[in-house]
Amino acid sequence: MKTNIILFLVMMSFSLGYSQSNIDTILTEIAKNNKTIQANMNYWNAQKVQYKTGNTLYNPTIEYDYLKGSPANAGNQTDIIVTQSFDFPTVYGKKNELAKQLSTQADLQLKAANQELLLEAKKICIELVYRNKLQVPLTKRKEATEKWLANFKKKLDNGDGTILDVNKAEIQLLEIKKQFQDNASAIAKLNEKLTSLNGGTAIILTDVVYFNVPVIPNFETLEKEIEAQDYIRKTLEQEKVIAQKQIEVSKALALPKMEIGYHYQGILGQTYNGIHTGILLPLWESKNTVKLQKAKMVYAEGALSDHTNDYYYEIKQLYGRYESLKSILADYEKINQSVEPIKLLDKALSAGQISVLEYFVELNYYNDSQNSYLEIEKEYYDVVASLLKYKL
Repeated sequence: MKTNIILFLVMMSFSLGYSQSNIDTILTEIAKNNKTIQANMNYWNAQKVQYKTGNTLYNPTIEYDYLKGSPANAGNQTDIIVTQSFDFPTVYGKKNELAKQLSTQADLQLKAANQELLLEAKKICIELVYRNKLQVPLTKRKEATEKWLANFKKKLDNGDGTILDVNKAEIQLLEIKKQFQDNASAIAKLNEKLTSLNGGTAIILTDVVYFNVPVIPNFETLEKEIEAQDYIRKTLEQEKVIAQKQIEVSKALALPKMEIGYHYQGILGQTYNGIHTGILLPLWESKNTVKLQKAKMVYAEGALSDHTNDYYYEIKQLYGRYESLKSILADYEKINQSVEPIKLLDKALSAGQISVLEYFVELNYYNDSQNSYLEIEKEYYDVVASLLKYKL
């Protein structure tokens, strides 16, 4: 009898079929209301405006000179010069291309930041579902132990029980109440975190089901899908493009600057006017700028290589853990769904087949096993969420 009880306690039954939860709805709300997302959007929009500035002509210059001659009959001289300076014509096209690439990078950085924040929110939701699910058996355990405690006290009053049985039940109830209260406190804190992520608008997740897991392909296929949607990788790739465009701009800026304008001169009753032209030779001003941008290009290539390598093995480790957890959960799915270990224990205790001590020892064994399963289940969905981050 005891062997059968222990077998049922170890192999408890849980269903792995889940309906659609509200997690996706919550993530949509957070994406709309989160203050960090809004601030990031405003920041990068401002950056995109800044990237477009500074690619216009320089301000025109107007010079006026009035020179009094000496001696008195030497006459006075008036000079008026209006000039417009500009970079070598190819500079403007290069700067426009650079601004476009910087704006593209800003969009990628915004998406990467939003993706990380939504993953954080999703993992909080997963933790909440786990806590909500845990609260269900904790409530049942609390109610069942209170019932047994009342029963033992009644037997003690009638002379059929012992104080030891009452003490065991009281100790058991004390521990369960602590677990119940700790879990309830954790649920409240997690809902507060969701509210904070939702921009202060109250949001509460009471679900006891996770999200539907789509068909996850083999590692090679999944890794390519993740790589194609990896915004951090795209940002680093864009950094290389930007570095190349900055090299082109630096080379263009090393070309001569020019100015053109109008020059008027009046002296001794005579006037002269005509075209003013000039050229500025950037002999020292642009020194080492091209070398600097080439160094940035080398750095960008190294950063991209490091990220690609590190992220590949991070995904590989996650995928390995996903397969392991999936296998464990599949084993639980094979368990006989009709068996109810607690009812079996209750009947055995009522029939006198096991002692109160044996009852609580084996009940705790079952409870620990049930808790372990819920933790494994939570970790499974946590790993899946990390693998599917690229879809957020």
